[in-house]
Amino acid sequence: MTTVSVSHPDPGFAARLRRREPLVGYWISLDSPVAVERIAGLGYDYVGVDGQHGVVHQPGWQAAMLAVDARGRSAGVIRVPSPDPVAVGVALDAGARGVIVPMVEDAGQARAVARACRHHPVGTRSLGGPVRAELRMGSVPAEVDDRVACIVMIETASALSDLDAICATEGVDAVYVGPADLSAALGARWFGDPAAAGALEAALRTVTGTARRHGIACGIHVPDGDGAAKRLAEGFTFATVSSDITHLQQAAAAHLAAARGLA
Repeated sequence: MTTVSVSHPDPGFAARLRRREPLVGYWISLDSPVAVERIAGLGYDYVGVDGQHGVVHQPGWQAAMLAVDARGRSAGVIRVPSPDPVAVGVALDAGARGVIVPMVEDAGQARAVARACRHHPVGTRSLGGPVRAELRMGSVPAEVDDRVACIVMIETASALSDLDAICATEGVDAVYVGPADLSAALGARWFGDPAAAGALEAALRTVTGTARRHGIACGIHVPDGDGAAKRLAEGFTFATVSSDITHLQQAAAAHLAAARGLA
């Protein structure tokens, strides 16, 4: 296979993440590149595309990354469906600047996905050749590896109990809390169940403290901008705000209430 020399931007998102800079992102659940392009021009540090629970399935990942890149302001990140290394490689070949990997249970899984983000000799990622990743991040494997962020989710009791080892895993750039699943793991009957609120907050302090001790970034999903500011002040280094589908429903409901004099 012939390699093409391609210009690329500075390391950007991955470098900022590793420096533990405060970053704010937005969440995309809908398969609409037009909407993604609008959001990507607002100034969020990154736009996270949900390939696990949203309706953006694998054929839509590349279109979403194209839409993000079209505005030149945000980094495109994809949450893959599972810790499957194949899914990680597909997302990165689509041009994602990072992957968020759900349901990582322990340091062994964390190591496997971290290696899936990197090429030989430190990883297992296959050379992609002339795909979108090469256009955005270059064709030298080690340099591409530097521009990619590996973010693993902490959302199960097993992950919480192995948190120290996960954070110490070579190649893991950040941990990311899924508060809904972590709440369920801590005994919540639904997300927001007050019976588990204290346990969740204690777990969040453990996550931020452990990540800080190991010098890696630490993120969380939040319902709104105020929630992002709160969590960043508490020690998280990045926060992802709500989702397009949630905001679409909220806006439509508010307008309906206003039109009927119910607001």
